[in-house]
Amino acid sequence: MTRQSRSGGDVAVVVLAAGKGTRMKSRLHKLLHPVAGRPMLEYVLRAVEPLAPVRILVVVGHGAGAVRERFADFDLEFVPQEQQLGTGHALMMTRPLLEDFDGDILVVNGDGPLVTSDTFAELLKAHRGRRPGMTFLSYLVDDPSGLGRVIRDAEGCVLRIVEDGDLEAAEAAIREIIPGCFLFDRRVFQVADAFETDNAQQEHYITDLPGLYLERGLGVEAVMGRDDAGRQVGVNTRAQLAVAESVLRARIRHRWLEAGVTMHAPETTLIDDTVELAADVTLETGVVLTGATRVGSGATIGANAVLNDAEVAPGEHVPPHTVQHRDDGRPSEPDTV
Repeated sequence: MTRQSRSGGDVAVVVLAAGKGTRMKSRLHKLLHPVAGRPMLEYVLRAVEPLAPVRILVVVGHGAGAVRERFADFDLEFVPQEQQLGTGHALMMTRPLLEDFDGDILVVNGDGPLVTSDTFAELLKAHRGRRPGMTFLSYLVDDPSGLGRVIRDAEGCVLRIVEDGDLEAAEAAIREIIPGCFLFDRRVFQVADAFETDNAQQEHYITDLPGLYLERGLGVEAVMGRDDAGRQVGVNTRAQLAVAESVLRARIRHRWLEAGVTMHAPETTLIDDTVELAADVTLETGVVLTGATRVGSGATIGANAVLNDAEVAPGEHVPPHTVQHRDDGRPSEPDTV
């Protein structure tokens, strides 16, 4: 995702990345925490890329410098949110750049690395097929605690979204939640002028927009997610980070198995998303492949080998327990095992 010219397309993307992430208890910006070899935010950026967005705007606040530096080579525009006054306020920071945009605006949280490109595509397809004022993604989960709930009427039509801290007792058992993915038509900034702060956090909630759209007589639709992002819709703690890591690594293993890679014990195999494997590669039990590792066709990696930034030639056999790990942090070409 290096900078390149864009053409065509009628969707702009806003990524919300300004939060402090204090629950991670880390000096590292929450969205820069690595998950299966990439920063958490990068998965979100890669997932929206197939939509061919005209612009990708990243709203930054706390730790903005670190985020800008890490993604300096990406085709992004950074929008500062000097005061963190809520997700709705973050969206409004993009108004000077998008108010005259005549397409749809996809707003996503930067801490949702599990939502897939296919799900974003389904959301966009549904939005453009039904043409409501806004469409958002939802999931049914076993434990909705801490998450915003989708409130519907007796006919199943969306009425509003309520954040966890503002739920009434009868609403707490609702299991339909939101991961923070919204598609708005071009009227979103006009609708957002009606934001209020009558809530537990006294902030502008982006989740108030369904109710505000409906007050104007504009349609609101929800699309139920069918990927496994419902297992962890956002990452705010180390425990949630571990769940996201587990899901992403399972996806990576499945992708390579489908591509013709043999794994003797997939559940013991760790492969970063940045690794490249050719067909007919064999990975014995306990293999760990990280960084820019490249493995040629027909190669075998012995049991419990750990390779980082390695290049394995086609047909080569890497002995069991081999350890090749670059830990000095300097960018370099891959080594040869």
